[in-house]
Amino acid sequence: MAGIILAFNSNTHRNLGGHHRTSHIMKPRKGKILVADDEGYIVKGLHALLYEEGYEVATAFNGTEALERLQNEGYAVVLVDLTLPDIDGIELLTRMRERHIMTEAIIITGKGTVSTAVEAMKKGAYDYLEKPVEPDRLKTIIMKALQHYHLVISHKRLEKELKNLISYEELIGQSKEMLKVYKLIDAVADTTANVVITGESGTGKELVARAVHKKSSRREGPFVPVNCSAFPMEILENELFGHEQGAFTGALKEKPGCFELADNGTLFLDEICDMPLEIQAKMLRALEERRFRRLGGKNEIEVDVRVLSASNKKLEKALEEKMLREDIYYRLSVVEIEMPPLRERTGDIPLLMNEFLEMFREKNDKKITSFSPRSAEILNRYHWPGNVRELKNTIERAVVLCKGQTIQVTDLPKRLIDPDGSKLEVQIPIGTTLELSEREMILKTLEHVNNNKTRAAQVLGISLKTLHNKLNQYKSENLM
Repeated sequence: MAGIILAFNSNTHRNLGGHHRTSHIMKPRKGKILVADDEGYIVKGLHALLYEEGYEVATAFNGTEALERLQNEGYAVVLVDLTLPDIDGIELLTRMRERHIMTEAIIITGKGTVSTAVEAMKKGAYDYLEKPVEPDRLKTIIMKALQHYHLVISHKRLEKELKNLISYEELIGQSKEMLKVYKLIDAVADTTANVVITGESGTGKELVARAVHKKSSRREGPFVPVNCSAFPMEILENELFGHEQGAFTGALKEKPGCFELADNGTLFLDEICDMPLEIQAKMLRALEERRFRRLGGKNEIEVDVRVLSASNKKLEKALEEKMLREDIYYRLSVVEIEMPPLRERTGDIPLLMNEFLEMFREKNDKKITSFSPRSAEILNRYHWPGNVRELKNTIERAVVLCKGQTIQVTDLPKRLIDPDGSKLEVQIPIGTTLELSEREMILKTLEHVNNNKTRAAQVLGISLKTLHNKLNQYKSENLM
């Protein structure tokens, strides 16, 4: 949060006397400052003083105008009377924070409202001064506030750059496997080559296709996805090529297919190996000649479409099993991008966990801030057969079920806690203290009985009260 808030009286005005003169010599400005006050002589005095010091100064005469200017014009500092007639300083600070306005704030207040100024500090104001204000003190605070503003802006810029390093379009990861994928996307995106994307279900093949489209010269055109496994043959053919009015019973009007809809853009064919061979033949002609007929149509329609495709099956095996025509394979797979399964890039799991936590926390209006150490351990060690999609769904479920600010083991599905569905064993290395051994035994037993504390106490041979005391101790020591 940033902004400078000032309130002045007649004594302040006398202290600022002699600074009303404004230099007409053009000089580089040191920073943008907004002065907001409903008393004209205060605004005039502050404007003259700050302009003379080399700042670019603008003014507002009420809180509403000040907020609008802060939102749209990007000031480093705002000077605002704490008791403006429409929006007081506290309310202005609150609205600035809600709108993520980074301007630095300093409160200038009378002796009777110092407690309010302290409250403003808690709300994010940079500092406050009491009336009457000494100009030299004001200059010093403004200079420090400007320095702080630039530090905050630099930090935000660095955060954004760091985020760009661990993500690429909608893809997330900084493992060497994902960096290879990013490089391939960069290499093929702005070419005319058709690309096939392979990988297990849930690895993010469509996200790769969207990244290729967004990085290409066709980015302003449409991106049209079609799941070839989602339709029977007759409906898929209609989905791809469209139909004319009266082509079949129920065809009351003409309908363009996805090839037409993707004109001057990209058509993404997901699960290409599930496309019936008859449609593959028609698809091959459309790819080679860039023209096709709608169902029931006589005229050929010309299109300019780049085709990206994907499959969760090994293409060589699909060729052997006659699921994929050899000629269309070579037409579609000029370049192949293989998406690694999540178990082969486990270093990306924490990044994905945090990204999905933030996504679903906002979506569900929750105040969850983190994962408990044990829940994070379980999420990182699980083998994720459903890949990124399974991890995403798991985090969404955990966020929905979580009742506190930290996702606990009890918020995770049982399959993660005991992936083999077998009895949990506790392995305790020689040299482990009795205290640590006891904690491991208690927590592992709780996992095994799905956090049923009564059952866990029975298994452990202790009272339920003792178990609760132990858990409270672990929680206070942040060991859960």
